[in-house]
Amino acid sequence: MARSTTIENMAPTVTGKAGLVGPDPVSEADDFRFHALLYPNRSLSNDGFKRVLAVIIGVNLFNAFVYFTVGAWPVAFFCGIDILIVWLAFKVSYAQGRRHERVMLTDDALWISRVLPSGHETRWKLSPFWAKLSIDRPVQHDTQLKITEKGRTLIIGSFLSPKERGELASALDRALTKLRTLGQG
Repeated sequence: MARSTTIENMAPTVTGKAGLVGPDPVSEADDFRFHALLYPNRSLSNDGFKRVLAVIIGVNLFNAFVYFTVGAWPVAFFCGIDILIVWLAFKVSYAQGRRHERVMLTDDALWISRVLPSGHETRWKLSPFWAKLSIDRPVQHDTQLKITEKGRTLIIGSFLSPKERGELASALDRALTKLRTLGQG
């Protein structure tokens, strides 16, 4: 079955630096019908990172010592560069881990907030009565969770695992359906 890839084309309601784009659209006193804070998966903790880096440093220092003692001192220099490259790769990975999205559903609005690693925040305000959720089933790696409103599309949770994306879609769809049935009654 061919999967469709959609390009996000929904204009944001508010943009700017996180914390400077104005007050939080939903206060703590608001009654949430649904609230989810989504972060990318990070399989290595900060303590694990330190341990891995310690092993890499140890191995490279041993190799550098061996090469230096046999007269191949330029190789020792490259062992130091190897440590630097691994450290930089982990730092970039952890910076990407600061990206997150927040999905908030109240009686009158569905707010989606996305914060990039740079700290830039983008918010969308949608009508929960017009917003339509769609996701291809079965959920696979390239499956997108799309929210469509008036012909515009927003993709959420792209960094989640397929299982997590499916669970988010099911939970948000149940909350939207429940809110719509309460609004009709």
